[in-house]
Formats: sequence, C-alpha cells, structure tokens
Amino acid sequence: MKLISILILICITTPVQSYSQIQFVESDYLLLENRLFGSSQIEYRDDQESEKPEFPSPRSVLFKSMIIPGWGQIENRQIWKVPIIYGMFVGVGVYAGYLDTQYKDYRAAYYNSHQDENNDFRFGPTPERLQNVNQSQLQSVRDSFHNQRDFMFVVMGLAYGLNILDAYVYAHMRSFDVSDDLSANTMIGPAIIADGSPGLSFKVSLQKK
Repeated sequence: MKLISILILICITTPVQSYSQIQFVESDYLLLENRLFGSSQIEYRDDQESEKPEFPSPRSVLFKSMIIPGWGQIENRQIWKVPIIYGMFVGVGVYAGYLDTQYKDYRAAYYNSHQDENNDFRFGPTPERLQNVNQSQLQSVRDSFHNQRDFMFVVMGLAYGLNILDAYVYAHMRSFDVSDDLSANTMIGPAIIADGSPGLSFKVSLQKK
C-alpha cells in the first residue's frame, strides 16, 4: 500500500516539476531574446539618430541664400539678421532711386540748354530749380549723380554677396565647440623640417576640461 501511494505521488509531482522547468527555460529564452534584439534595435535607432545632421549643410545654406536672401540665416536660426539684410536692400534701393531721379533732372536740363526754339524735350522739361544754372555746372552734377547711381548697383550686389557669405560661413562655424569648459594644450618639441634640417614643432590642441 505504501509503495502504491509513493508511485502516485511521484506521478503527480513529476509533471508539475517538468512544467515549471519548461516555464523557467521559456522565460530565460525570452529574456535573452529581448536583450539581444532589444539592444540591436536601440543601437539601430541610435545609428539612425546619429545619421541625422544636427546642423544644416553649409552647401544647402549657400544655395538657399542665393535663391532668397535671408533664407540661409533662417536655416542657421539667426532670424534676427533677416530684417537687417532687407533693411540694407531697401536703404540702398531707395537711395539709388533718389540718385536716378536727380540724374534724370540734370540730364534733361543739360540737354535742353543746348537746344534752340525747335527743342524736342527728349529727356523732359527742365526743372524750375535748374533753369538758371550754367551748362558746365549742369554737366558736372549730372555726371556725378550718374556715377553715384551706378555705384549703388554695385553696393546692391555686394549686399547680396554679403548675405550669402554670412550664411555660408556661419553654417560652417556653428558646429564648432565654443563652450566655456574648453582648455588648450600646447606642445613644443623637436621636428624635422621639409629640407631635412632640425627644427621645432608647435601644436595647440583644444579639449574639454
């Protein structure tokens, strides 16, 4: 009787133990799988995030500034420069318009001063303020306004180029580390110059404190 009860007890406990062992093995396998594939997914995400550029490409900033002035500054997160750029364009344009008006008035006055009764007023009538001015003075002032007006066109082109240069240079410089915890180490040592003669080398390296 005792032998039968012992056999029954063994038959009951054996499936329970095997089932618990299977569950333990499965949990260990799942844990190992999560560690392997989970870490690979994290590394893959890190690689994807590292591939994304933190700063805009200087090349793209250059082309955007060429297409629309101020676009490169917006890409560089320097929106405060945009009003300065367009204020410069507007100022130069307004002054160039003023010079052009003055030039046309003096051109008309100078042309009319050489005509007789059959004047065709090719460049318009003479302004009242210029009717009693002599011809040499009209010619001199006319040429002066003409030169100044043409120079304003050059200034406009320089302003356009300065807008492109500013955006392109800052796109290169903004990725540099300029934090306060930088330190510079200098190294001076012997070296061989290009012609084989001995000399000294001087190196400066920047690193975080």
